[in-house]
Amino acid sequence: MINREWGDPSMTDTKPPIAAIRPRPRFMSRYRRKAMQKWGVTLVMIVLGCYMIYPFIWMISTSFKTPLEVFAYPVEWLPQKPILEHHLKVWTGSNSFWRYYFNSIKISLIDAIGATFLAAMAAYGFSKIEFKGRNVLFFLYLSMMMVPPQVLFVPRFLMFDRLGIYNTHWALILPGLFTIFGVFMLRQFFASIPKDIIESGMIDGAGHASIFLRLVLPVSKPALATLAVLDFSWHWNDYENALVFLIDKSKYTVPLAMQNFILENTIDYNGMMAAATAGVLPMLIVFLIGQKFIIRGMMSSAVKG
Repeated sequence: MINREWGDPSMTDTKPPIAAIRPRPRFMSRYRRKAMQKWGVTLVMIVLGCYMIYPFIWMISTSFKTPLEVFAYPVEWLPQKPILEHHLKVWTGSNSFWRYYFNSIKISLIDAIGATFLAAMAAYGFSKIEFKGRNVLFFLYLSMMMVPPQVLFVPRFLMFDRLGIYNTHWALILPGLFTIFGVFMLRQFFASIPKDIIESGMIDGAGHASIFLRLVLPVSKPALATLAVLDFSWHWNDYENALVFLIDKSKYTVPLAMQNFILENTIDYNGMMAAATAGVLPMLIVFLIGQKFIIRGMMSSAVKG
């Protein structure tokens, strides 16, 4: 066979020359392209992180500045002579934050522990106990998430007034013990637990209560800790319910105390920032303690759910 394309009539081999089969050079190798994408994502995350942390740093810095340094331009991130006067005013003034801290910690802690346990019980029932109409009941329960909480203020007000718990901390604690989102999140996590564990417990003669307490809860610590931390932050930052159901200043929570402090010190920007720092500090501590469980719980719920 004569290969006319390559111009050599004596050449009978049909293989193309080496230059013709050499792969075209790529603009960028796969490894280098992935490295560039990784650096790009990291850079975007750094920019977004700086954008979000900027007000927080300014708040803490301003709480230690003098009044003249608040509106200095360009912004002075570090006060020339840090002062504690504004923090002392928040903690030792006529409306000391100690009392409001105690109220908020009491309400948030009881709600976080109680809501997590009750949500775990409901989630276990919806995921591991077979009964007629289970999915329909769970769907109806989830549909309550579509109801705006503001709609329930009047019925709650009338109910709490008749029960005699209006203007008490029970008006905030009792509704906070039930969390629809918590039931949904834990149900997704419990659904990923193999049925073999439940069946082995039943073979050994354990009931649902024993299986729930001894088998399910111990393996669900990340999800439970995640819900507890989230629930604690929700109730710590709850402003609307405290505003509606609390009247006496001695029963105020931290959000109401901050509002009261701002109304009494309208031009004391340093004092406002000191009060805001005091209000945020417990949440930072809780998050730093529970961040490992939060990330693990979110990841497990997202992957297994």
